[in-house]
Amino acid sequence: MKKVSNILARKGSSVIAIDGSTTVLEALKLMSDKNIGSVVITEDGAYAGLLTERDYARKVILQGKSSLETQVREIMSTHFPRMIPENSVETCMHVMSENNIRYLPVFTKDDKLCGIVSISDVVTETILSHEETIEHLKSYIQS
Repeated sequence: MKKVSNILARKGSSVIAIDGSTTVLEALKLMSDKNIGSVVITEDGAYAGLLTERDYARKVILQGKSSLETQVREIMSTHFPRMIPENSVETCMHVMSENNIRYLPVFTKDDKLCGIVSISDVVTETILSHEETIEHLKSYIQS
């Protein structure tokens, strides 16, 4: 069974992080430049939450707020379920489906952020796992 650690080993564990005082517009520009759908928000250097494209759509656009004046700490999401590297990919898929979310922060046992897993990461890892199983089955049948 594949684990979150497999995803982080494949994609890397580096995260893009910004301070909570950053404006929404600056965050959106960064997300666009990096081609990512979420960014880690920090307060005093520590993980505070995530800003996602969904946060922007629901908490800025639909609320009539200004992207130039609103700070990301005002609209970030803070209550994501926390994963650890030992969690299975299936667990991530279940948690994401149950909570209707696309991103999960991953923490070490000493509560340090060590990566972000997206629904795309989970789907990719699942596909790779299925392809690996198919190759093993082909090899078994041919031997």
